[in-house]
Amino acid sequence: MCIRDRVSTQSTGIAIEGPAFRALPEAELDRIIPRIQVMARSSPEDKYKLVTRLKLHNHVVAVTGDGTNDAPALKAAHVGFSMGIAGTEVAKEASDIILMDDNFSSLVKAVMWGRNVYDSIRKFLQFQLTVNVVAVSLAFIGAVTDEHGESPLKPVQLLWVNLIMDTMAALALATEPPSSALLDRKPYGKHDPLITRGMWKNIIGQAIYQLLINLLVLYRPHLLFDVEPGSIYHITIIFNTFVMCQLFNEINSRKLNNELNVFSGLFDNAIFLGILGFTLVVQWIFVEFGGDFTSTRPLTSSDWFTTFLLGAGGIPWGVMLSLLPVKEKETPAPVAPRSASRPAGSPKVGASKWNKARTVIKAVNALKQPLLIDRIRRRHSYVPFLNKLLKVFLFMLTKRFV
Repeated sequence: MCIRDRVSTQSTGIAIEGPAFRALPEAELDRIIPRIQVMARSSPEDKYKLVTRLKLHNHVVAVTGDGTNDAPALKAAHVGFSMGIAGTEVAKEASDIILMDDNFSSLVKAVMWGRNVYDSIRKFLQFQLTVNVVAVSLAFIGAVTDEHGESPLKPVQLLWVNLIMDTMAALALATEPPSSALLDRKPYGKHDPLITRGMWKNIIGQAIYQLLINLLVLYRPHLLFDVEPGSIYHITIIFNTFVMCQLFNEINSRKLNNELNVFSGLFDNAIFLGILGFTLVVQWIFVEFGGDFTSTRPLTSSDWFTTFLLGAGGIPWGVMLSLLPVKEKETPAPVAPRSASRPAGSPKVGASKWNKARTVIKAVNALKQPLLIDRIRRRHSYVPFLNKLLKVFLFMLTKRFV
């Protein structure tokens, strides 16, 4: 939509001038506003009215402007863009985002980065919830079934897992650079849930896989390892298997919309690769040199390879989950305000608001009556006493320290 000084283009939408726009009744405005593409000779009041009526239609409104007369519309919009060079100070104060180079192509970058930040939050939540579900379930089941009531994951090991979940995962998933593919999809709606059904599918599906693998290593270790059940070496294998599952789940969490290739763009993100490498090196140090402090014992190369494969199994499992169709909740279409569908002869929209205002005014006038004021004073007669007590306390406190 454009707001111009004069109409000089033809389009399939509606082009209208400011005087004609402001002369239309509300019902007619609500009918044509979604189709307006150009509004010429518009005043600041016309711009403000256009923005507010669009918001009443449940549209998300963005406004660009550089002059003082654009300030009301910039302030009323959901997102206001002002010009950093040619824009006035009033317009900059009223806007939400300032284009420092006065280049409209920067709007595309702003949208792309905004979508990228929102997706990064979702990626982190998807990873975090999966780790929490698996860690809590494994610790609870292991403690309940153990004859000594001990969890298979020891306290120091859980601290390292929490570090992986919070700091490392946040740095890795929040540093994904934006790509032009973000602009190929439709924007998220205002009322879309933060965790979509597709994300719940990934969270529950990956949690089931990881929990089954870790319970298999916990209760049937002889199927994959030559180890004595319940020994420190066995606990080390469980711990290493759990961490390997999280490393590969971190790669799976990079994709949200059923993309099959989770490695797409992975090697373009040096920070993500560095964090994965750092986590793997620290895990190796924990296992090989932690000893009694970390409740671990050095693993053989074959056991390292087996636990690595068990964690890597989450990648093909994630591809299978992506192939499962899940219908997302549809965002409701924008609903026109009541004035657009108000039948003839019905009371105006402002009538009910005025009646409420008159009721409030009557209540305020009633409170001014002396009888009610006396009642309030008697009911709260302890307030002056508390004020005097506070003054005495402050006076004594001042005397003590001065």
